[in-house]
Amino acid sequence: MPEYGYFLSCEEFGPADLVEQARMAEQAGFSSLWISDHYHPWNDAQGQSPFVWSVIGALSEAVSLPIETAVTCPTVRIHPAVVAQAAATSAVMTNGRFRLGVGSGEALNEHVLGHVWPPAHIRLEMLEESIQVMRRLFTGEEVNHHGTHYTVENARLYTVPDEPVPIDISGFGPAATALASRVGDGFITMTPDESMVEQFRKGGGAGKPVIGGTKVCYGIDRDECVRTVRKLWFNQFLPGEMAQILPSPRHFEQLEPLVTEEMVREKAVCGDDVDEHVATLGAFADAGFDRVYVNQIGPDQRGFFDFYRTKVLPQLQQG
Repeated sequence: MPEYGYFLSCEEFGPADLVEQARMAEQAGFSSLWISDHYHPWNDAQGQSPFVWSVIGALSEAVSLPIETAVTCPTVRIHPAVVAQAAATSAVMTNGRFRLGVGSGEALNEHVLGHVWPPAHIRLEMLEESIQVMRRLFTGEEVNHHGTHYTVENARLYTVPDEPVPIDISGFGPAATALASRVGDGFITMTPDESMVEQFRKGGGAGKPVIGGTKVCYGIDRDECVRTVRKLWFNQFLPGEMAQILPSPRHFEQLEPLVTEEMVREKAVCGDDVDEHVATLGAFADAGFDRVYVNQIGPDQRGFFDFYRTKVLPQLQQG
């Protein structure tokens, strides 16, 4: 039976709201937290994007739940040596209850310093090298590294947890999934795709956690929920590689007309049908996931947590 956690959205909420949602998640019975790591929101309607490492510091004091970034890109915007320091400190502050989720990133967040945004295969090369650098730094020993993409000289982390920070790798296709199975401590993906789980486990990920997440919009008015999802998260219905290559929120907003309310109604969990919520999260269990995170879209956070505490989580926990 999977564990069920809550997915905090830095794109949609400011720091104080995120901390309060974490408290409500713990009280509702969720077992852990995911938190997104963005420089920009996907669109201006979402309206937020706090620095994730500051928020994690606040979360470490507010709740006792394990925390994971979903996901950090340690390749372009922030050098892996700096991400390693942030992750190690987060692990110390949470008494070892921190995992670093990493991925190859999106131009939306990573191109802000003006660097060239590489093609996908180069991004995966950079990600693999960055993981090598971070793992060496997690030992607390001095690191010198002169690689294809990164240079580190006389770098040592003095504040490190007792055990190295686990690094889980995000993948949405065969190449990233293969990288996760080869070098990751776990695998992150956002669809309950049994074939990807099988590829990960057969490729070297046997015994390592498979972690997934999804978004829903709880509310008593299904039509209003549909409108809320379309306004705030239409980007998740865009096809192809646009999520990885579009450089700014306004470029995503130009594509909003492509996403209709009917598309949202068909593809998103909207409303207060308990069975629909249970079935959506249960699909991850059926596909072999070990941990599943759910995010509530929109302002009705308290209603969502009450709904999941009393009606959804009890059914999921019964198997």
